Amino acid sequence: MTINIVHFLGINFDPYPFILLNLFLSCVAAIQAPIIMMSQNRQAERDRVDSENDYKTNMKSEMEIRILHQKIDQLNEVQWPHILDIQKMQIEVLSEIENEIQSLKSENEPKRDRNTRHPSRIKKPD
Repeated sequence: MTINIVHFLGINFDPYPFILLNLFLSCVAAIQAPIIMMSQNRQAERDRVDSENDYKTNMKSEMEIRILHQKIDQLNEVQWPHILDIQKMQIEVLSEIENEIQSLKSENEPKRDRNTRHPSRIKKPD
């Protein structure tokens, strides 16, 4: 194209409106257009299949999640009273242990010697 514009060696085979260049580029575009359209059509079909597979996978996952939620809810309803009973039993056992500890503490208090002096400083009768 620069050769055509500069008039290299006095040859000017395609003057300014560049009709021959436009014809050549139009032919190239006419040849490329169907190929581009076919590749876009194939890609659209591939995208459609991929989106359909994604939709099916998402629906299956959603159904599985719903089933899991139902199972967890059912387990909670069935096991909740049992768990409460176990917790009540644990509280009773803990209160019994606490009572036992209190009774042991009270038994050990009178036995303790209240002498605060060191045994070597206690006056011994002669």
